[in-house]
Amino acid sequence: MKSIPLLLLLMINAFTDAWAQPDCASQQVQDSLFHNYAQKARTFGPESLGWDTTFDSLLAICPNIAEAYQEKGIRQMFLGNFRKMIAYNDTAVALDPRRWLAYRGYLHCMLAKDYEKAIADLLAAEQLTPNAFTMDHTFSFFVAISHMESGHYQESEKYFQKDIAQQKRGEGRNDIHFNSLLYFGILYYLMNEFDQAERKLSECLQLYEMHPLANYYMAMTLKITGNQRQSVYFEKARQAIQDGYALNEPNLRFARFPRQVSLEDIERR
Repeated sequence: MKSIPLLLLLMINAFTDAWAQPDCASQQVQDSLFHNYAQKARTFGPESLGWDTTFDSLLAICPNIAEAYQEKGIRQMFLGNFRKMIAYNDTAVALDPRRWLAYRGYLHCMLAKDYEKAIADLLAAEQLTPNAFTMDHTFSFFVAISHMESGHYQESEKYFQKDIAQQKRGEGRNDIHFNSLLYFGILYYLMNEFDQAERKLSECLQLYEMHPLANYYMAMTLKITGNQRQSVYFEKARQAIQDGYALNEPNLRFARFPRQVSLEDIERR
């Protein structure tokens, strides 16, 4: 009779061990655990320490969940600690490069402003997942911006062309992202190719008439070429900023896209 309680105890221990030690190699288990802990983290928000401790609890169970490290990086983004943000994303990339390498390239480009690392990450990501997107853009878009901000204008032009060509794949009926056209226009402005700049900025404004940067750089282009329509675009740029129009990109609270302007810039033109 004494053997029955012992057997029952062994069964209880077996079930307890199975519950306490999930199969962390299973993607299904990882996804389920992450979903549950992410829901709890959202009750705190990334500015709260509770966000960190929630994902720390998850990683104590399964230390190989890449997305948990990426989420811990988001808290560091809110704190303005971009070095730690990148460090957490380094771990995410090591665990799941196909999913997180391009995103780290975006972070290097738009937040850390480390353009050399951004280009390296994004080109490597293109090899892993060709023709993919991150943060609403092709990888080539961020490569092009990185080259532009590094002064490599010919390389930047090549990657803006690739960015637009990728968006036109298939039947080619999709609108090009207006910020692809914006920054392609800004690149031509920097290259002193003002006809090309005007063409790209005009295409941008056809998609987003109150784009503050497109109006500003169109005005600057027309000013250089002596076109009196410049005043119309300067006024539209001023009105757009005053009315709250923006680039309409993710993470604008943290990711300052290059070549942005303020009302003071417009007044000083």
